[in-house]
Amino acid sequence: MSKVQKIAIMTGGGDCPGLNPVIRAVVKTAISKYGLEVMGVRHGYHGLYHGDFIKLGLEDVEEIITKGGTILYSSNKDNLFQYPVKDADGNFVRDENGKLTYEDVSDVAVEHLKAASIDALFILGGDGTLTSARDFSRKGVNVVAIPKTIDNDLANTDYTFGFDTAISVATDGLDRVRTTGMSHHRVMVVEIMGRGAGWLTLHAGIAGAADVILVPEIPYDINKVAEKIKEDKANGKEFSIVAVSEGAKSLDGKQVVLKVIEDSADSIRLGGVGALVADQLEKLTGSEARATTLGHIQRGGTPTAHDRVLSSRYGYAAVELCMKGGFGRMVALQGDEIVDVSLEDVIGQKTKNVDPNGELVTMAKAMGVCFGD
Repeated sequence: MSKVQKIAIMTGGGDCPGLNPVIRAVVKTAISKYGLEVMGVRHGYHGLYHGDFIKLGLEDVEEIITKGGTILYSSNKDNLFQYPVKDADGNFVRDENGKLTYEDVSDVAVEHLKAASIDALFILGGDGTLTSARDFSRKGVNVVAIPKTIDNDLANTDYTFGFDTAISVATDGLDRVRTTGMSHHRVMVVEIMGRGAGWLTLHAGIAGAADVILVPEIPYDINKVAEKIKEDKANGKEFSIVAVSEGAKSLDGKQVVLKVIEDSADSIRLGGVGALVADQLEKLTGSEARATTLGHIQRGGTPTAHDRVLSSRYGYAAVELCMKGGFGRMVALQGDEIVDVSLEDVIGQKTKNVDPNGELVTMAKAMGVCFGD
């Protein structure tokens, strides 16, 4: 057993349903079973850089299992291993080519952990956040990682918490636009999150009975999508539902970029493909088309019962892993079992993407769903 007495927990990256249930499970297990002292790091890596710690007791987490977001707050711009340099006035420092300059400030965070007598750091996050978790582990920090992303694209875990809630929200969105599509004989296009992975769109599209599902892993031909919609109309179906991932690619391989955030570790913000697809389909089919972007409502709100249970399992397993000295590792769901894997086998690996020939895609195609290929 490890000689851990004091731990800290932090959340990084985009918010996600299930973060608070994980925090609750970690705090309750650490205190109730092992008598540990628990600290929270506020505002993710930004808070770690500035030493923003708060003490967490049982009373702080008792009522948070139903709450979305994170009581510790988060940040998705702070990579302490590549931190933008600012001058005395708070302006970004640029090189002769006008590009931002960076420095490694990770040692500052390590010193804050040492000064606070933190024996182990629990990090909840997705690919970006856990990349830094791996790097802190390499620097000797006792890291325990917990996978978080609504995109479900992390390697070596079957499911991440937050995914089920996001599916439910996206499916509800598809259900709601269906009534408008039916009433007005429209093509209803719904843009769904997921970055470069199509898991959310695929699951929600199947659950929401979409006629067309466009995912990044299967480049689409808009003409084939239009043919599907016209064929359905000829067979008496007066409306169509199109579920499109924000990272969907046309045959030229291009994604639609909403904007670029210069000082963010994940600078590319995808968005706008739903409106593009709707405009193209209206012109090609002659049917009125409308686009809806679900956006951040997929990240918010009360986590589903499934995510509350999965989050609790992850939080409990992370504490058990810590007390066994399993540092530099991430708890993961494989099959029905919570296991742990090395962060080295998670980060730097190919992200988990939809298999174009996998069971779900094959099933959907057999039921008449068009993927644009």
